[in-house]
Amino acid sequence: VQLQASGGGLVQAGGSLRLSCAASEHTFSGGVMGWFRQAPGKEREFVAAHRWSVGQTAYATSVKGRFTISKDNSKKMLYLQMNSLKPEDTAVYYCAVTMRGLIYSSLFSQAEYEYWGQGTLVTVSS
Repeated sequence: VQLQASGGGLVQAGGSLRLSCAASEHTFSGGVMGWFRQAPGKEREFVAAHRWSVGQTAYATSVKGRFTISKDNSKKMLYLQMNSLKPEDTAVYYCAVTMRGLIYSSLFSQAEYEYWGQGTLVTVSS
């Protein structure tokens, strides 16, 4: 398994969750690691991504200031800290990796990512 996401669950609005994504040696060396989400009945959308080689981070407007992407090199883990959660954050969250270096505008495109985790469900109750 190249990527495995975990940490989802049920949380009340205003609460916090931290998602984790365990990566293999190969995928952890990727140029860009990110998070996407898919809400019920909607298409999968970009959440956050980080281009480690240049220290460049991108966030969806809807999560900026509330979510933080980070990683732990020693554990080969990618994280998504989610604070001030809203019911509209309810979705299956996926971690993704591309081995390519992307320009900033490409960070947002799921088509650019080769490896995907299986997803973890986050449910935010009102």
